[in-house]
Amino acid sequence: MSRIGKLPIGIPKGVTVSVEDHTVRVKGPKGELTRIVAQDIGVAVENDTIKVTRPSDESNHKALHGLTRTLIANMVEGVTKGYQKQLEISGVGYKAEVRPYGLQLALGFSHPVQYKAPAGIKLTAPQPTQIFVDGADKEVVGQVAAELRQLRPPEPYKGKGIKYAGEQVRRKAGKAGGK
Repeated sequence: MSRIGKLPIGIPKGVTVSVEDHTVRVKGPKGELTRIVAQDIGVAVENDTIKVTRPSDESNHKALHGLTRTLIANMVEGVTKGYQKQLEISGVGYKAEVRPYGLQLALGFSHPVQYKAPAGIKLTAPQPTQIFVDGADKEVVGQVAAELRQLRPPEPYKGKGIKYAGEQVRRKAGKAGGK
């Protein structure tokens, strides 16, 4: 048995879970998430828990068992607490401003970069050098944070660019000064 897959998922108060034809819907105070699970994996709601089962001990069934349980657990946590990623901007003149469509970033290019937030994602910049990405779907929050970082990844010589909070950028020495 999969150690992760066999663990039941607790359903907190205020969250409703429905399973119909391999589609799992989780609705809570932070939003509603939907996911289609693999045909072979069984999902059942019993009392205040969700149980994930597999038909056999084949390797692909074992892999899908733990994966499906983790994805559903992330959905339940997302609609109750939500997920957040924090990004830091470093560099002279580099900044972020919140706009109705998402963010406008000044990243050292000849033009400002506009980033449109997908549905269900809230982008905030409490300071011009900080960006918070909030949302209920862990996958989308991580993808948006990765896309923002990709606009100007941190470079190794001066460390300028967009990085995750707490990320260590490997620094290089640069040129040796003359003779």
